[in-house]
Amino acid sequence: MIVTLISQCEKKAIPRTRRVLDAFADRIGDNTWQTVITEEGLLALKRLLKKTVTKNTAVSCHWIRGRRRSELMWIVGNRNKFNSEGIVPVNTTQKKLDQNKWENDWHYLPLIKALVAVSALLHDWGKATVLFQEKLQPKSKNAKKGDPLRHEWISCLLLNALVQSSGNIESDEAWLNLLMQHSWDEQILKNTILQNTDQSKVLDQLPPLAQLVAWLIVSHHRLPDLRDTDKLDLYSDSKKSELSGLLRIISADWGYQNKHDEVEYKQRLKLCFEFEQGLLSQSLEWTKQLKKWSGRLAQELPTFAYVFADGSWRVILHHARLCLMLGDHYYSSCDADLKWKTDLSLIANTDPKTKQPKQKLDEHLVWVSDHAMRVAQSLSRLADEMEPAYDLKKLKKKSPQGFEWQDQAVKGIQQFIQKNEIAADQGWFIVNMASTGKGKTIANAKIMQALSKDAQSLRYILALGLRSLTLQTGDSYQNDIGLTKDELAVLIGSRAVQELHQQKNKSNYETEEVDIEELGSESLEELLGNELIYDNMPQADFMDALFPQNQAERNKAFLYKPVLVCTIDHIISATETKRGGKYILPSLRLSSSDLVIDEVDDFNGQDLIAIARLVHLAGMLGRKVMISSATIPPALAEGFFNAYQQGWQLYCAFKKRKNADVQCMWVDEFKTQIQSIELLEPKNIIQCYQTAHQQFVKIRADALSQQMIKHKAYIVECEDLVVEKEQARLEESIQQQYFERIKIEAEKLHQAHHSIDAKTGKRVSFGVVRVANIPPCVALTRYLLNAEWSENIAPRVMAYHSRQVLLLRSKQEQHLDETLKRKEKQGEQPKAFLEVGNDRVIRQHLDTTDCGDVIFILVATPVEEVGRDHDFDWAIIEPSSYRSIIQLAGRVLRHRKLEQDIQQPNIALMQYNLKGLRGKKVAFERPGFEQNNAKFRLVTKDLTQLLDLSDVNNCINAIPRIQAKSPLQTKLKLADLEHAVTAYQLTSYHEHGAEFLNAWLTETWYLTALPQRFNPFRKSSPDIQLFRIFRDHKLTMCIKDDFGKYIDRKSWYNIKDIELNNVEIERLWLNRNYYDILCRMVIDRNSDIEDIDHEVEKLSERYGEIMLPEYLEGKQLMYCDQFGLVVLDKK
Repeated sequence: MIVTLISQCEKKAIPRTRRVLDAFADRIGDNTWQTVITEEGLLALKRLLKKTVTKNTAVSCHWIRGRRRSELMWIVGNRNKFNSEGIVPVNTTQKKLDQNKWENDWHYLPLIKALVAVSALLHDWGKATVLFQEKLQPKSKNAKKGDPLRHEWISCLLLNALVQSSGNIESDEAWLNLLMQHSWDEQILKNTILQNTDQSKVLDQLPPLAQLVAWLIVSHHRLPDLRDTDKLDLYSDSKKSELSGLLRIISADWGYQNKHDEVEYKQRLKLCFEFEQGLLSQSLEWTKQLKKWSGRLAQELPTFAYVFADGSWRVILHHARLCLMLGDHYYSSCDADLKWKTDLSLIANTDPKTKQPKQKLDEHLVWVSDHAMRVAQSLSRLADEMEPAYDLKKLKKKSPQGFEWQDQAVKGIQQFIQKNEIAADQGWFIVNMASTGKGKTIANAKIMQALSKDAQSLRYILALGLRSLTLQTGDSYQNDIGLTKDELAVLIGSRAVQELHQQKNKSNYETEEVDIEELGSESLEELLGNELIYDNMPQADFMDALFPQNQAERNKAFLYKPVLVCTIDHIISATETKRGGKYILPSLRLSSSDLVIDEVDDFNGQDLIAIARLVHLAGMLGRKVMISSATIPPALAEGFFNAYQQGWQLYCAFKKRKNADVQCMWVDEFKTQIQSIELLEPKNIIQCYQTAHQQFVKIRADALSQQMIKHKAYIVECEDLVVEKEQARLEESIQQQYFERIKIEAEKLHQAHHSIDAKTGKRVSFGVVRVANIPPCVALTRYLLNAEWSENIAPRVMAYHSRQVLLLRSKQEQHLDETLKRKEKQGEQPKAFLEVGNDRVIRQHLDTTDCGDVIFILVATPVEEVGRDHDFDWAIIEPSSYRSIIQLAGRVLRHRKLEQDIQQPNIALMQYNLKGLRGKKVAFERPGFEQNNAKFRLVTKDLTQLLDLSDVNNCINAIPRIQAKSPLQTKLKLADLEHAVTAYQLTSYHEHGAEFLNAWLTETWYLTALPQRFNPFRKSSPDIQLFRIFRDHKLTMCIKDDFGKYIDRKSWYNIKDIELNNVEIERLWLNRNYYDILCRMVIDRNSDIEDIDHEVEKLSERYGEIMLPEYLEGKQLMYCDQFGLVVLDKK
């Protein structure tokens, strides 16, 4: 291709860009270059320019397409130097701004800065105690002991004493005057602390502004959190709308007290109130800064009244805590200031390597305050000046046939914004309900581009629930949208999984972990503990204030890269972090990026509450939010909209915006609907949203009911197997009979739904049997492998679940993804039947068996329901919820196009699940929505009564999931139960207390960690990380200790090996050998290797991870490569 490059650079950027451009192209003018170049070469040029980009850089690239036509390819640097076609302006006008433009609508920035400065100058005041100073000495015996009262609590005690010594505990002016005039007396403060009878309560006896300062101090390492779980229930339904009411209940035992030994506690407690070396009043620089900033804070007192009235104090507090913690984190990782002058010997922390005292206490407080100020100054630029991705040619192309709805959605947005010009800058809440396989992922990108400021760029976070989905989406964004590595970050939290996905080698750097608490500085922890490629990073001067040098590049990459595709765990830390600074980066990222949550329906109830908290924060930071899934229930959409609009109202108050409307958009392959919802009338907001959502869903349901029928179901009777009295464990004989019925149905479904192998004439089908949990999954697999099948039938069976060695699961999924990609047209052979173009596993089975019927059966837990793009001929389902039935049904005939409705049922539903067979009161749980209470417990466990199959000609589709009946029959119908539970969790607007989502939105519980304690994200029993290691010529199970050593634990956990008999081996669908796979990997990497076993051991440490549940009392562990790790009850 022939390209012309135009440089409009200024100052030092001119020679810098000339050096790069001269290396690639011929200079044909002072600022013009031309050359013939390949696409790869042009990409390399763009990447090099981006490496050196500054605010003075501006380079455009034009592709000469013909004699009369050129096309703008891209612009690097300042886009204002060109118009949308890359043409340079010939005249400019200037407008004088009174202050930096990025601060114009940050009206409360002076208040944030003053609040942060005062809090930072006092945050570690409590380190002046005799106890803490002794702990930081090199030979101290107490270095690893927790303080009776933590230093942040002592800091609050000192602030409380300061307020009391002012003589007026009702007014903020009094204590601020003491600081401004430096008229406070150290001895009075010491005496006041000793006279306080209850040192466990300090936060409630303060005037309003002092309460905010105290909360910032007390939460700069961790949020107040009750350690005593027995007391938690006291607050589950306790209303706390006012800040003072909340602070009244927070005492030292909310995480600020270490009281393991009562006697030692009382002895050491006295040392917490002794300040032999004073309280820093002799430090000139510290007192100077305190005078300055308390004066500034006093000036903001009139503003303060407005802040509490309009609710924007919540946003101010969010930004202030973030600045304080980032400032503390930054300076704690710096070396001591050698120029610091002080007569005081109080120290703040120690060097992590030498364990010697590092920073002086007054030095630490002053510099933390200074860095926190710089962070506050950068906040507005972080929100508005982060680079998006431009010039995405593939997104501008028309969507292919069958995907035209994507362009219709974009057109709908453009037309709506033309009619309502201010709509582009308002809140947007989007629901994408397009069906699976209709291109939701690309549609999400097109919609977010249409909603960007210039309608041409992309900057957002795409959060997903599964690693596999995240990696698939990352690949799609690179291939289908054309995002380059410097525009896209893909994060899944496991480098090993990423490597297996990419099949590439990467070196692994592991550093020894140090206990950060014993160093006197918990602010040393890393903000981002994972893998992230950060090559080709552009520079922005304002970001240098945010991070210490050793973490700067990786952290900047997390914030810079325009599109971040990640597992939701990476971003949900913004609202879920109870202690430490892991919430800082996600919060900063969210302040500059819109949020898309894909497959949102795949999360359970507690997780949805946690995600609603994240949606609220996105609204509070002024971002747009999209949720995407084909099966979004109405209560989920409504609950998330409510969370978003509550957050958006706070953002509008913070920015003093008068118009606080939210634009709501619904889109699927049938229709695009956009409606503006006014937030002036609180009573009508939800009603207005409900009406619009119901209207959209009705049109969708009507369209779905007209579609071709791909899934028909019938119920397999097993009433006779249900026990009369509840059993703790199902009798072996009943379980065997249940499995036998599954086998019989598999044969029936195979006869009705199979393909003919052209080479051998054999009838072949691929089926999935879904079971709820891992032990029955393995038990059923073994039963089917050993069972007596009808004559001329050859079964090939495989177990698929999560408790498998990482490498073996990766190989299994690789095979399944390839085999079950059934995109053949009618009459064509499946790809897996062919002699070439696949791994030949299926072909070998067909060639080596004598039977005329070959049934491939995948016995799977719910891991098959989400994120796996597989196409089966038929399915048998042990039911857990209506959602799981729809999800699994979506794996039947997933890829193949039909010319007419199917006639024979292709899905068998078991009348009872295994828990129902043994008479359990709550059978549809873990997974499922049923609960052991009067409100959400089903009257019957019989699927014939719980489902209305006959109403819809035995057809299974998403309509009962996306459309709730009125009234709901919560205890009688499975789909209604799910609607009721979701509504209770997300739309209980009249409930109060820390347990409910409403408490996060409308009360003050968010200032504590209790909402996260009641509804944590991804709550499950803790897992132990085991590794399947090859050592001393044999395979064993190990754990990894704190020093990175692998310790054998096979006999410790008494893990028994499962031996397979000859019949089982013959009938395996995919026979995997862990050691053989490792050997092949070693040879593929280096065929001349001599010591193979050593390399195999290293690879097994890398890819041998397998998770084991922590609670193993009364359990028996079994393992083999084919079935994974199985946890059984001891007989």
